[in-house]
Amino acid sequence: MNQLLIGKFITKKRKEQNLTQEQLAEKIGVSNKTISKWETGKCMPDYSVIELLCKELNTTLGELMNGEEDEKSIHTYDNEQIVEMLKDIQNLKATKTIIIGYILIIMGGIMLILSQMFSGTNIQDFLSGVMLGLSIGEFITGTFLLAYSFVCKNKKKRGD
Repeated sequence: MNQLLIGKFITKKRKEQNLTQEQLAEKIGVSNKTISKWETGKCMPDYSVIELLCKELNTTLGELMNGEEDEKSIHTYDNEQIVEMLKDIQNLKATKTIIIGYILIIMGGIMLILSQMFSGTNIQDFLSGVMLGLSIGEFITGTFLLAYSFVCKNKKKRGD
């Protein structure tokens, strides 16, 4: 899947329907910023809205995933398989974020322990301070990633 090609296809189909980004966003229940991200290829539509998006753009799921009309395409897809694949990809991204969050917190703990082991000379005190700063940064970043993942997961469960 080429996100940029899909984004251009969404733009083309939206304009064919004489819709603004805001109008399309309202029809499918997302923000106009989300539509913009899709159209610029920065992200893919969520599996929970992709079928509604296809309906509003008067296209098929296969055409959307190819980024072109069927008559130009050599690919064929089953709609259920595509939705399931998108769901799996988004779940993998969420899982990756959670794992990175935990790794950063663990690394922060290790750096904190190491920072306490250095002391004595000016250089050792400096290194201790650097490691302490790094450990705090890792703790904060890891905690933020975990919180972000759980907020996104809860939003999807509620259907926001």
